[in-house]
Formats: sequence, structure tokens, C-alpha cells
Amino acid sequence: MWISSHLKVLLRTSVVDLHTCCSSQAMKASGKHLPKVYVTRRIPPDGMKILRQSGCCDIEQWDSDDPVPRSELLKKVVGIQGLYCLLTEKIDKELLDAAGPSLKVVSTMSVGYDHLSLDEIKKRGIRVGFTPDVLTEAVAELTVALLLATSRRLIEAVDEARSGGWGTWKPLWMCGSGLSGSTIGILGMGRIGEAIAHRLKPFGVSKFIYNDIAPRHELAQKISAEYVSLLELAKQSDFLLVCCALTPETHGICNKQLFSNMKSSAIFINTSRGAVVNQEDLYQALASNQIAAAGLDVTVPEPLPTDHPLFTLKNCVILPHIASATVETRNAMAALAANNLLAGLKGEPMPKEVPLN
Repeated sequence: MWISSHLKVLLRTSVVDLHTCCSSQAMKASGKHLPKVYVTRRIPPDGMKILRQSGCCDIEQWDSDDPVPRSELLKKVVGIQGLYCLLTEKIDKELLDAAGPSLKVVSTMSVGYDHLSLDEIKKRGIRVGFTPDVLTEAVAELTVALLLATSRRLIEAVDEARSGGWGTWKPLWMCGSGLSGSTIGILGMGRIGEAIAHRLKPFGVSKFIYNDIAPRHELAQKISAEYVSLLELAKQSDFLLVCCALTPETHGICNKQLFSNMKSSAIFINTSRGAVVNQEDLYQALASNQIAAAGLDVTVPEPLPTDHPLFTLKNCVILPHIASATVETRNAMAALAANNLLAGLKGEPMPKEVPLN
């Protein structure tokens, strides 16, 4: 039975590959050249499947789990029409000049696009695709998991159990903070902030407050969240969750001033971008017990060096940027980035396009 089903999969794959190959050969035979696309990494299979089955582009790929070296990338982009990239690739003037006027589409497998020099891209009339929305649920789930791991000191507890620190039951040993009756502060009220709030509400949270560049009445109404100033967000929050995009306005917004106004019992969580936090200020706030603890999925740089001072703190939980790391989410991101790229090459509307006007 297994052999039969396995053969069916192989046959279907062969037919698809043959169709793609024949389509490509037919175009070449007719004197038409397929647009060249460069994929900067080994990506989830759903994305490559869409590109290959389209039969409408000549694909070259950096077939590795590690980022393509900059020198290699600069060589490979010469004369391409489409670029499929990740957050790790800086798409700046140097790269765009290397690619030349043939480049029409950049599709990034990410929600954030601070790695793209949008002014330079806009000048050249290049279209940009990105992958919002598809990772909302995964990031929200991870944020809640990180919050619980940090507030209930789970990493410390595991270390104690493994190292022999688990002794006689003690009334105050390994005590953390609970969510029931707490005030949750959200910095950046978008879809992810809303999704996190929906997941936290059943824990018996007393109040949701938020801050953004402007009140987000429609989203906030869904979770009964109150708009407050950044100062009040710091003062009132028992748990402060950072979900904002990285912009010039939010760069380093979580700094000494913010931490100094937080409660000494407060928990700080960041699953947005590392650069929204001044890490030196955060270290000082944690080391001096100005705030109780922090959980970070993002840092500057990434990966964070193992000798970084934040790793020495028991009250800081650091994850290796895994908020969107579910198989389903990464495949959905890869597929959306592929569809954005193909639509751009055809001159059609992209499923998700960065507005450059």
C-alpha cells in the first residue's frame, strides 16, 4: 500500500516537472527568454513548488540554510528580473546598481521590510511584495508562550531541576507572576497585538491598554483596549508587550526612560524587532531589578553573541527569533512570497504589495 501511494506521488511530481520542463523548452524554442529569478536561500517547499510549476521563470537559488554571502549575491543579481529574498539580505543601492535596470520585482519572505532601501527601490520603479497576515497567529502564540516562560520563570525552573537545585518544597521558591487580574500593555496595536490580546483574555486579565502612532479604534474595540500615552503604558502595565513595526520613530523607543517608569514587578516582552529596544538600557534595568524580567525573541545583532551580558541574567529569557516558526506558517509565507514575485513579473496585482506611492 505504501509503495503504491509513494509511486503515485512520484508520478505526479514527474508529470509536473515534465510539464514545467516542456513549457520552458517551448518558450526557449520560440525565441522567448524566461525572466531570470534569484532565490537567496533554501526556502520551504510550498514556495519553490509554486515557482517551479509556474513554468514562467528561470530560477537560480542559493541552496543552503545559511544566508548567501554578500559577494556571491552581488554577482548573482546581475541581469535578473526578479529577486526572492529574506530579512538577512540588505537590498540597498549597491545591490540594486549591481542588478541593473532589468530588476522589476523584489519579493521578501517577511512581514518587515526595513532591510529594503525603499527610496532607492522606488526611484527605479521596482515593485515590492511582502508577507503580512499569514504569520499573525504563530507570532501571537509564541508571544504568549514567551510571556508565560518569562513570568513563571520556566527556564530557571528547568535549570534547577536538571542541576540538582530542586530540594525541599519552599513557599517562595521559584515564584513568578500570574496573569489573573493583571494589566496588559501593548505597544503597537495591529493584527498581532489584537491576536495576542484574544489569547490572553481567558487568563483573567483585568485590563488591556495600548499605545500606537495614533488611536486604533476599530482594532482596540474588539478587545476593549484603552489608548494611553507611552508614559502611562509604562506606568500601568504589569506585562508590556512590544508588537510595533521598526520605523525611524520606534527605533530605540524602549529605553532608559521607558524602563525607569515601569513597575519593579513588570515583565517586558519583545517579539517585534530587536532595534526597537536599547539593549544596554534593558540590561541595566534588569540587572538593577528596576523591572522584574524580560523575554526577547528578537535582538541586535542576530544571532546575539553568546558572551553578551543579557545572557548572564537569570531574569532574561532569549529565544533565537522563532516567532513565526511553525511548518504551516513558514510554508504559507514562502507561498505568498512566490505568488507576489510571479504576479509582479507578469505585471499583475500582487496578493500583498508594499505601497511605495
